Amino acid sequence: MGSMEEYNASVAETRSALKQAPQTSDLIRYATLAANSHNTQPWRFKISTAGIEVLPDMARQIAIVDPDNHHLFASLGCAAENLAIASGARGKPGELSFSPANGGVVMFAFGSGSPVEPAMFDAIPKRQSTRGDYNANAVSSRDLQTLAATAAVPGVDLVLVTDRPQIDRVRELVVAGNSAQMADAAFVRELKTWLRFSPRQAILTGDGLFSASSGNPALPAWLGSVMFDLVFKAKTENEKYARQLASAAGVAVFLAQKEDREHWVLAGRACQRFALQATALGLKHAFINQPVEVASLRPELAILVGLPGRRPDLVMRFGYGAALPFSMRRPAESVILS
Repeated sequence: MGSMEEYNASVAETRSALKQAPQTSDLIRYATLAANSHNTQPWRFKISTAGIEVLPDMARQIAIVDPDNHHLFASLGCAAENLAIASGARGKPGELSFSPANGGVVMFAFGSGSPVEPAMFDAIPKRQSTRGDYNANAVSSRDLQTLAATAAVPGVDLVLVTDRPQIDRVRELVVAGNSAQMADAAFVRELKTWLRFSPRQAILTGDGLFSASSGNPALPAWLGSVMFDLVFKAKTENEKYARQLASAAGVAVFLAQKEDREHWVLAGRACQRFALQATALGLKHAFINQPVEVASLRPELAILVGLPGRRPDLVMRFGYGAALPFSMRRPAESVILS
């Protein structure tokens, strides 16, 4: 089964501070600390003298929950944003762009770039999707404005929902989406393949959703699999999501202005910037993407946030709460193409 001490030591290695004069592989390690769906880490990196390409790893598709690879390309955007921030902080600024070649590639080209953002850079190894309860304390207007300004990426709109009746309406959509997903046996099977029940299992794979990172007990892999089948029920999960949204200070909804891979990358970049700024402000966040993953619920969510006809891309709750164990990441060397 392994131990949490062993697990935390492995995590600490992946999240160690970036050297003052890092190698390119060190920058990529910081890129891999980005948010991504199911912790599949669906990216590869190709290094050249001109910059670094962030490419999709189609072997890590999650076909049931993400049939059009929307989350995959949003995840590439999250990683690319981390890469740009880390590289700029270590004296190698550059610009991000998208190319539709080979199905879609994000390019980080060395050269002139955005100003260094120390607080965002420092937040990279501290950021986590914290899937526990928060304390329901409100976020100040000033901090909400800072979050919105930091996450402003051309081509993406961010709507912050802090009004309690509207949060309750989001909760209803999350519960409806979760109920639909859990009634889908293929969705549950796919999710289970990405669950890691023991510290040793999580260390060996370097990916997936570790039970302790969601506030659940660590178990031997065989027992965790059995218990999952016994206790993973719609009613229990819906109650958990309702409780967690009641404890949140607000909900962030990201909507790209176009429905294509380039804009999905932009939505990921905006989301990552929001998450890093939230971390810098002492806030926690977690994805509640059920209303965007269940296509029939998207129009209702778009109307709720005042942008009818648009496709909502990502949804996060945020607030103040305690940290949970960090998720594992694969070594940078394993995602760099030779």
